[in-house]
Amino acid sequence: MANRPSAKSEQHSEKLNVLVPLAQGCEELEAVTITDLLTRAGMNVVTVGLDAQPVKASRGMVLLPDTTIDTVLDKPFDLMVLPGGLPGADHLQQDDRVQQKLKSMALEKKTIAAICAAPKALASAGLLNGKTVTSYPGSLDASQIKDLEYSEESVVIDSNIITSRGPGTAMDFALTLIEVLLGKEQREAVEAPLMRPH
Repeated sequence: MANRPSAKSEQHSEKLNVLVPLAQGCEELEAVTITDLLTRAGMNVVTVGLDAQPVKASRGMVLLPDTTIDTVLDKPFDLMVLPGGLPGADHLQQDDRVQQKLKSMALEKKTIAAICAAPKALASAGLLNGKTVTSYPGSLDASQIKDLEYSEESVVIDSNIITSRGPGTAMDFALTLIEVLLGKEQREAVEAPLMRPH
């Protein structure tokens, strides 16, 4: 893992705000795991659709976002997390509002995370230049990203950008986000009741 940021204090008087865009055709295992674990950690997770319709995920599960992306463009968030899946990741990559929010949060040095095929949306926003990242195999074209260092680790941290590989790494990804933003103690508090094998 590269350039890991220091964890923020575990003593937060206010909840951290997390933005999770849900596009049609997203990977439901990733979307649900991310929102579930970050909520367990005490974060305020806001899921947004790209339109006002229920989101039909890649395996047919129907997800109901809290609101639409248009309602949150001017609101502050501490973390933005993009679930992958296809064609969900393509929709995130092609949506001007998602791209706008990614760029504005990057300028504010906020944490931005993406899993599976979703790092392609970060690449389109110009956020992966000179970064060490991972993704679902074949979803990123390294030749199109300046000075990209590609890793096959499950979760990769490079400054404020955190990436992961796919559905099987979703839990590690979400727990890493908790540790980075809230500290190791909070990660352990969320992880212990999950009965994960050591």
